[in-house]
This record gives sequence, C-alpha cells and structure tokens, in this order.
Amino acid sequence: MQFMIIERFRNQDAKAVYHRFAEQGRLMPDGLTFVDSWVSADLGRCFQVMACDDVTLLQRWVAEWSDLVDFEIVPVCPGKETAAALSTST
Repeated sequence: MQFMIIERFRNQDAKAVYHRFAEQGRLMPDGLTFVDSWVSADLGRCFQVMACDDVTLLQRWVAEWSDLVDFEIVPVCPGKETAAALSTST
C-alpha cells in the first residue's frame, strides 16, 4: 500500500530536519520503502510517497521524526487503478 505523507516542519525549521537526515538518514525500518518526495517553495512542507504492507512500520518511522515534524498520512492508490475500478460494470 502507498501513502502520501504531508510533513509540516515544526517552527518552519526545515534546516533541523535536513540536518538530522544528513547525519542519520531517513531512519526507516526495513520493509518501509521511500518512493519520492517534493518540498514546498516556502520550505514549510514536504510531500512524500512511502510504501509498505505493514502500517506499523510507517508508525515507527513517524515516531523517529515526530519531534521535528507534524504528519498527515493519507493512503493513496494510482489514479489509473481507481479509474479502472470505477469503470467496471456491476
């Protein structure tokens, strides 16, 4: 399953987040996969797509960053798959 992660940097402090990332990496448990990320122009938010089959792996990762980041987590699927599911007759 894939998740859109919306990270809001506490106190607009992107530098603290990137400093930890440079020193310690993503701090992801095995089984959690980073897909891609984008950062807003104002450096206030990061949008990441992550994938895993066990949501507790995602929770463990969030716990590693929760002192620097507020998280919004949205389960997502590709639009093509949604379109195909909605176009089938019942």
